[in-house]
Amino acid sequence: MRFTPFLFLLTALLFACKKEDDFNSDKSFRLEFSSDTIMFDTIFTTLGSTTEFLLVYNNESKPIKISSIRLGQGSNSPYRLNVDGVPGRNFTDVEIGKKDSLWIFIEVTIDPNNTLTPFLVTDSILFETNGNIQDVDLVAFGQNANFITPTNTIFGLQYSILPCNSVWTNTLPYVVYGYAVVDSACSLLIEEGTQVHFYQNSGLWVYRYGQIKVNGTVDKPVVFQGTRREAGYAELPGQWDRIWINEGDQSIQNEINYAVIKNSFIGIQAENLFSPIGSNQRKLIVNNTFIRNTSGIGILARDYTIEASNTIVANSANYLLALTMGGSYEFNQCTMANYWTRSQRNAPAVYLNNYFNATSGSVAVDLVKADFKNCIIYGLVSNELELDFKAGAASNHLFTYTLLKVDNNTSTSDPNHFDNIFKNQDPGFEKTSDNNYELTPTSFCIDKGNATFITPFTSTDIKGNPRSIPDLGAYERQ
Repeated sequence: MRFTPFLFLLTALLFACKKEDDFNSDKSFRLEFSSDTIMFDTIFTTLGSTTEFLLVYNNESKPIKISSIRLGQGSNSPYRLNVDGVPGRNFTDVEIGKKDSLWIFIEVTIDPNNTLTPFLVTDSILFETNGNIQDVDLVAFGQNANFITPTNTIFGLQYSILPCNSVWTNTLPYVVYGYAVVDSACSLLIEEGTQVHFYQNSGLWVYRYGQIKVNGTVDKPVVFQGTRREAGYAELPGQWDRIWINEGDQSIQNEINYAVIKNSFIGIQAENLFSPIGSNQRKLIVNNTFIRNTSGIGILARDYTIEASNTIVANSANYLLALTMGGSYEFNQCTMANYWTRSQRNAPAVYLNNYFNATSGSVAVDLVKADFKNCIIYGLVSNELELDFKAGAASNHLFTYTLLKVDNNTSTSDPNHFDNIFKNQDPGFEKTSDNNYELTPTSFCIDKGNATFITPFTSTDIKGNPRSIPDLGAYERQ
């Protein structure tokens, strides 16, 4: 009988080991969730709390032990969890039976009238299972704003279609999660002073035959930016995706007047998706606009028509302008200045080509026009202009009364393409590190422009100052 306690203990240990061995220990195991994002869709008008739920599935034939379920921000999170009836922010060794599920309830409390609260209050629930980390995003509305949230998904892209002929005013900011889509035959008018904030990977999509008109003013520009408003994010690139404009017809004219587009991946992408290449039935007018701090490209055009005046495109990890697949472009009194220092940059500020790459090889398409008048094209690399043309299509381009930074590999001797240009002269910007591209009193660019190029759009500069003998670029030194 003296061996009975030992036998009992041995049996218990063996049983415990067997029970532990019954859990799924596959390191490639993945939990499944009822949603990859939990969005709290109550728009708060007073201090409020709301609850949402998440289902966690174990679809395997063995039980699973989740070693950790926790909030990414821990005790600092505004969110609270309830896992199988137990409240908290951190849970360990949570079991789910075979072919079973787990309920998690999530609460959040936010004061939307607190001006220190961001527009979108985010966190994530982290799950650690067999050494693998998975997460589910949490998104709630913070301050009072007009929230545009996704209602559809296509190819992994979350989007919502705006009401036809929408008007955005400056009464409250607009916060876009996913893509806000202007549908075919519909329009979006954005009035002066409107603030538009995009969450990460979000943007504005003007679908084919849709139309956008941005009507900012010199004193009240429309601003497109990210949702983070802390000081460290004020000029941080790559916080949202892009403004994406597709083709229309000759009666549809997209316009962006007095806007600031900052801190995106691409500032503006204007392209022909469905019309025959070279049909030239699409147009974008950009006036008095400042595009800056793009982690990809400032303006990406594919077989499009763009007319830009008094516009600044500055600081991109790649091209400032990539004008591709032919098209027709005119830049008048514009400043292209690439002083990007966040990573190594090899791409020039301005890139032009007259072809596209098809499965059968390169296909040439007419570059109808690419005119730069009274402009500045400058930056930190030795050559800020690349002309990439193929035979078989027109490559019409003209740089006139324009300051260029180019090296010896770029020929500027043909008067049909380079007329009265100024090469490799420091433009004399006020302070590039602060994105200030106004001209100093001793700037080389003062009075170097041609007055015959002045149009109704460029009779004043981007700040509203009058021009007579024009300086180069978007600013007129007073």
